[in-house]
Amino acid sequence: MAIVTLGKKACAVNPLKMSQPIGGALAFMGLRGAMPLLHGSQGCTSFGLVLFVRHFKEAIPLQTTAMSEVATVLGGYDNVEQAILNIHKRTNPEIIGICSTGVTETKGDDVEGYIRQIRKAHPHLADLPLVYVSTPDFKDAFQDGWEKTVARLVEVLVETPRSAARRDPKRVNLLPGCHLTPGDIEELRTIFDDFGLEASILPDLGGSLDGHIPAEFTPTTIGGIGVEEVATMGQSAWTIAVGAQMRRAAEALEQKAGVPFRLFERLCGLAANDDFIQFLSEISGRPVPLKYRRQRGQLVDAMLDAHFHIGGRKLAIGAEPDLLFDLSSMLHDMGAHVEVAVTTTQSPVLARVEAAEVLIGDLEDLERRAKDRGCDLLVTHSHGRQAAGRLRIPFYRTGMPMFDRLGAGHQLQVGYRGTRDTIFTIANLIIADHEAHHEATPDTWRPKAEGGTPAMH
Repeated sequence: MAIVTLGKKACAVNPLKMSQPIGGALAFMGLRGAMPLLHGSQGCTSFGLVLFVRHFKEAIPLQTTAMSEVATVLGGYDNVEQAILNIHKRTNPEIIGICSTGVTETKGDDVEGYIRQIRKAHPHLADLPLVYVSTPDFKDAFQDGWEKTVARLVEVLVETPRSAARRDPKRVNLLPGCHLTPGDIEELRTIFDDFGLEASILPDLGGSLDGHIPAEFTPTTIGGIGVEEVATMGQSAWTIAVGAQMRRAAEALEQKAGVPFRLFERLCGLAANDDFIQFLSEISGRPVPLKYRRQRGQLVDAMLDAHFHIGGRKLAIGAEPDLLFDLSSMLHDMGAHVEVAVTTTQSPVLARVEAAEVLIGDLEDLERRAKDRGCDLLVTHSHGRQAAGRLRIPFYRTGMPMFDRLGAGHQLQVGYRGTRDTIFTIANLIIADHEAHHEATPDTWRPKAEGGTPAMH
């Protein structure tokens, strides 16, 4: 059991975490025809926009209420009203998702009240979903903003079915955590299809940010789950939540529509996927397809091949709680020792990380502790690349942002196949590092010893 501690530094140095409104905005991007709107200054939105564009390498729909100093003091009703009217007129979205920021939360803007006034003053907006989420960026982190937004979407958009008899036994809901990539979501969609299950995925980044090129330009999201499909999620037989952060949304769906749920805190690793596949077999009434039996065998073989390289490694990992728990647990299963674990916010899974301590801190903490404890494998997002260079150890990029490599949206870490590929990738990084720093070459030979042959390192 890990002890969770909170860093006491006066400031963050090389920050690890991202803010709540950014996480909330990304969740809204999993809906079709959506336009996320940050209620705050233009700078807040610009920061998030740059981060998403660099990570996904795609056009990102994100708008702002452009609060000035005066508007912040006097109240943001006019700015919210004008932003909603402009977005509705120019982009014709299917839904507008509004996330607050630190400046408007400090002022105490009643955005829910603003929305009621706007609907009353503009009857043509009566049927346009306007979903507001309180996501102050002076507390919590990216994962919390995602968690709150998905739960709020369930509370506002899902309709209560008239009777349990209307449930479709072949239909399931998938609530993916923010640590799953669009590639992960597409893999899970394929797995559901192979079991004859139709999945409603909220949010569905696999449909909106998977890197496809649409037939024509649209200023809103170009895919994802539709508002009308979200409304019918109460007719599903089961809800499957991935990551502890999704418990809140799953419980909200169960309370509102009576849909039972199963929470999977991990989907990277052998045992975790055995449980997942077995559950799908049970609820679908189908045997496990031979395809997944073969993939399981491939994973076991990959674990056997790679444990010679990963086993015994001292791991330093920095990530959002669910991603940290998932990856560090898989690497612990492979024989690695989790020496340093740094995360961004509180979560119940942190106590079960296979480490002595989990620190809520920054990348400076991660680097210093990794150096002090002799770590020889670093796992975090792209802002950790300089630390890995200074430490001269292998560096596996994961999480967000990943701006110095292509294909971040397609990185696959879930399922038997994703676990296998992740293991191979990390093992190959370790092999390449060993070859680069330890392989004997003429440049590494020592001067000739007295009366003998050249000695080697």
